[in-house]
Amino acid sequence: MPSTEEEKKERKRIYQKKYREKNRKRKLEKQREYDKAHKKEKAVYDKEYRQTHKQKIKEYVDKHKEKKREYNKEYCQTPAGKKSYTISRWKQWGLICDDYDSLYAHYIVAEICDECNMRFGEKGDGSGTFRCMDHDHETGEFRNFLCNKCNLARGP
Repeated sequence: MPSTEEEKKERKRIYQKKYREKNRKRKLEKQREYDKAHKKEKAVYDKEYRQTHKQKIKEYVDKHKEKKREYNKEYCQTPAGKKSYTISRWKQWGLICDDYDSLYAHYIVAEICDECNMRFGEKGDGSGTFRCMDHDHETGEFRNFLCNKCNLARGP
């Protein structure tokens, strides 16, 4: 029984997919060899392209920066985004911990400064009692949840 055109196209698509998967490494190796052999020509071409298409490249970059900014703005408002941002800041500041997730869970529920027993305020309310992660600056080890006033008074 003869095959329909759709069946032929489907068989061809499947064959091509299998061929690409089977020869992926060989194709990558050939591409690397070509790139290595034509490195100077590619550099010249890339430079010329960037010079002649400055506006197009700028528009592309600006468009994607704006998309990323919008996504980050939305994501940072979610609980997962707030958690991710907070933990990444702790790491940047040198806080070392075995389990950041459980420490973050304790951080969220902490309501009172371990030093002065004041209730934590909100950042920007002018009270200086917003929640801080006190840690040893030499070892990076977490010590306490403190208000900003106590954290500054304690020092590094």
